[in-house]
Amino acid sequence: MSTILDREQWPARERAHEARIDDLTRGHRERAGRGEPHPVEDFLFHYYRNPLGQLRRWHPGARFVLAGAEERAGRRFYRMDDDAHLGVDVASFAAERAGVIARARLVLARTASRPAQLACFGLHEWAMVYRAGERPEAVRHPWPLRLGVGGTDDVVESHTIRCTHYDAYRFFTEPAAPRNTVTPTRERQPELEQPGCLHAGMDLYRWAFKLLPVVPSELVADCFDLARRIRVLDMRASPYDLRDLGYEPVAIETPTGKAVYVAAQREFAAEGAGLRARLLAELDHAGL
Repeated sequence: MSTILDREQWPARERAHEARIDDLTRGHRERAGRGEPHPVEDFLFHYYRNPLGQLRRWHPGARFVLAGAEERAGRRFYRMDDDAHLGVDVASFAAERAGVIARARLVLARTASRPAQLACFGLHEWAMVYRAGERPEAVRHPWPLRLGVGGTDDVVESHTIRCTHYDAYRFFTEPAAPRNTVTPTRERQPELEQPGCLHAGMDLYRWAFKLLPVVPSELVADCFDLARRIRVLDMRASPYDLRDLGYEPVAIETPTGKAVYVAAQREFAAEGAGLRARLLAELDHAGL
């Protein structure tokens, strides 16, 4: 059963969503207009490659239908019912995106079933530049390494690398890969994904976006906002010195830095668990 939003209700929700996305993306849009790269925020746009215009476009989700929205009747994955209410055409979405739905449900549910692992300390970013002195092209961002090349290598060599996320692990340098305690692959993602992983938290945005328009845009925006904040921690804990951009480092090579990282990681894991549950609930409601 869907809830009807009348012409007085849904335009206000649409405007609120557009304003929120405009606010969250303002810095990126202004820098893009100047051709100015940013090592922290660009990741959410370049790696996930979700068009900004589609992120800004509001969808009510499968729980709601819109009254007085006849001009939108031609939108993809929408249908007009006999009462002239516009709603998501769940059947056509399911038919065309069956693989995406199945994969999203599998990864989200398996991840939600596991306890958070909180002892990785963000070392995946360090493993991505390990022994960069031998291969300068391995440095992914044109920013100085906070501890220098040798100091960065020492941190990697003095820690156990426990990365469970394939899309982080696949960027490890060749010397770093064997140091990881597991070997993540795309096929093993449902087996290895765990809620303490920062990249798994950021990937909630990936899954939410893929499930549009079945999930509401407000939920996608919540996932995007979480991903932005996780990315900041990810890079503050990285080997790069980004203080000139206003990011104070989380020195994970020290006990104090480790404690700061784990505390933030625990909070993000809890927030991500709530968003993951909401995504699964939207799939359940839609019968997907």
